[in-house]
Amino acid sequence: MKERPIGIFDSGVGGLTVAHAIRQLLPAESLVYFGDTAHLPYGDKSADSIIQYSRKIVEFLLDKDAKIILVACNSASASAFEVLKKEFPHTHILDVINPVVDYLATKSYRKIGVIGTKRTISSGTYSEKIGEKISGAELVSLATPLLVPMIEEGFIFDDISNAIIRTYLSNPSLNGIEALILGCTHYPIIKNQISKFFNFNIEIIDSAREVALRLQEILVKNDLIDTGGKVRDSFYVSDFTPWFGKISRMFFGQDIDLVRADIWH
Repeated sequence: MKERPIGIFDSGVGGLTVAHAIRQLLPAESLVYFGDTAHLPYGDKSADSIIQYSRKIVEFLLDKDAKIILVACNSASASAFEVLKKEFPHTHILDVINPVVDYLATKSYRKIGVIGTKRTISSGTYSEKIGEKISGAELVSLATPLLVPMIEEGFIFDDISNAIIRTYLSNPSLNGIEALILGCTHYPIIKNQISKFFNFNIEIIDSAREVALRLQEILVKNDLIDTGGKVRDSFYVSDFTPWFGKISRMFFGQDIDLVRADIWH
């Protein structure tokens, strides 16, 4: 059981930022990753569609013998996490939203911003969970739908990305925030650009490390930590283009082999 892999999925390759954080924190663990590149982005899909996709992906990862499932996608965490927990009651399932909210509960910020896809923001999940756990904090939510395709297309550290980032973050609603949640696993790629916009004066909260730490807690608590088995990573996508291979290296920090797995038939 301990040597079984950690299952991770996202709407595309953005969840590899979380996989990378897990690899750094838990180097002895094997990973099995699925990026639903055929349906990306999830941010403009209905909740019903995201639940349908997520259910099928969890079944695929369990077929690959995953010992725990990480929903490494904010849109899927917002729309499908609670459903998945009910439908797979004997499987450890972790999302990327709760660990961030728990981390913020240890702080004393009065005004917090969150940026994410339309689906993540419209779901109100961050507002609801922060309202439950952090009394008196004001949360400002802003949909930033162009950021994912911008990153997927490789517009990073250039005039185009700087202009898009500046246009979104100049929204007056964000004035006075003390922390900003990156409510999408793609966004750590542009974390420095976002920090620079705020003159490095606010905390930029990247969910990847908080999620990796929560995952470690669950594995330890359930005696599932791999204590020295051979690391065997597998990376699957539902659609493949050479560009996904190229950009996945940027997200994961090293070369990986993406294998196409058409799980929809």
